Amino acid sequence: MATQENQNVIVMRHGDRLDNFEELWVMKAERPWDPPLHQDGKIRAFCTGQKIRSSIDFPIHRVFVSPFHRCVQTAAEVVRALCDVADHSGESNVLSSNSDSVIIDPSKVKVSIEYGLCEMLNLVAVRAVAAPKDGDFKFSISQYESELPAGTVDNTVEPVYKKLPEWEESLESARARYVEVVKALADKYPSENLLLVTHGEGIGSIFTELNKDATVLEVAYCGHLYAKRSIQSGENQSFTAGEFVYEKQTGIISAAK
Repeated sequence: MATQENQNVIVMRHGDRLDNFEELWVMKAERPWDPPLHQDGKIRAFCTGQKIRSSIDFPIHRVFVSPFHRCVQTAAEVVRALCDVADHSGESNVLSSNSDSVIIDPSKVKVSIEYGLCEMLNLVAVRAVAAPKDGDFKFSISQYESELPAGTVDNTVEPVYKKLPEWEESLESARARYVEVVKALADKYPSENLLLVTHGEGIGSIFTELNKDATVLEVAYCGHLYAKRSIQSGENQSFTAGEFVYEKQTGIISAAK
């Protein structure tokens, strides 16, 4: 017997990156193309996770994250907020909270790194002074996975993109990639609600895909959008999916085309 339910997807930008606060960081960093979060970015990410948790009426089952350090650290903070065993929904000081003392239940959410959610790999997005000369971004996935909350990483997941896109990809290719990856991840887990942590261009690409008559002017740090679609489940794990429908957003400035 067929059953119908909704699948929810939240797409989110990373928090405040360190090199926007410390200009000299790029000059002394071993991997200047991959800045971590500033402390303000960690706090913003955790608070955003708390806001998401308190505002939705559905569970987040899986988090997929770009391999860039700032995104991994953002996901770590959001996951701590989602998995916090305490209920802060009635507290008035959510914005001043941080994750230092949080106790989590790691069974609530599973996290995986997805290359396809990475930054747009060209000089439009990666600053020329910081870009790798040989186009090799030298990511250590195991190292970054160790920064995610213990017990939340799912190493069994097969990524949509097995490696990074080629360096100097076009704007059009990058935008198509983001749309492709979001759809592929949703199709792979049709019975689960997803939260995807990516970059500003990724948010803009999904927003305009869902709002054909709009153009994105700016995406704030930790800006995010909500979308959902109907899923009709059939026999033998088959399913029929409706089109994604835009629900709402926070931190995205747009204008009509």
